[in-house]
Amino acid sequence: MTNSIALSISDARFRGFAFVLIALVLTISGASPARADRCDDLAAQLANQIDGVKVGITAANVIYLSHPQAKELSLGCAGRKFSNELYAKSNSRKPKPEFVDLAASAAAIIFTLPKDEMLKGVSRCLSRMGIFRGDDVSTRYRRLDMNCQRTKTDASIAISRSPDQ
Repeated sequence: MTNSIALSISDARFRGFAFVLIALVLTISGASPARADRCDDLAAQLANQIDGVKVGITAANVIYLSHPQAKELSLGCAGRKFSNELYAKSNSRKPKPEFVDLAASAAAIIFTLPKDEMLKGVSRCLSRMGIFRGDDVSTRYRRLDMNCQRTKTDASIAISRSPDQ
């Protein structure tokens, strides 16, 4: 008789512990709603607001995008060295005004700055490449790091913001 009483008390303790454990797991897993993260939201916003932008695959915190004016276009998600990054490579060594407009529009959406200000910063960075400054130019504009590079066949720009700003 005493064994059955002791067994029922330990069963009740075990059931209580299991109930608390299950409730804790459900609370933790249900605390965050199932939705896309900030970077996926930015990619969708770029696709909705800029004509011709299509969202591609996501790999290693980078979302690859496509546009007719760009040979390569990608959105880098938050990491240790930057909060967000836009990388765009043009089809030619001297980027067309449509490419500059695309890079400025995407940067304005990503970094929530006015488009005309971003157009000024992007065109300033791309125009500084040449004989005097070389084919790799780094500038800061509106607390953004802009790095423009040029090869024999194409030009690219990377715009990022450091995580502490």
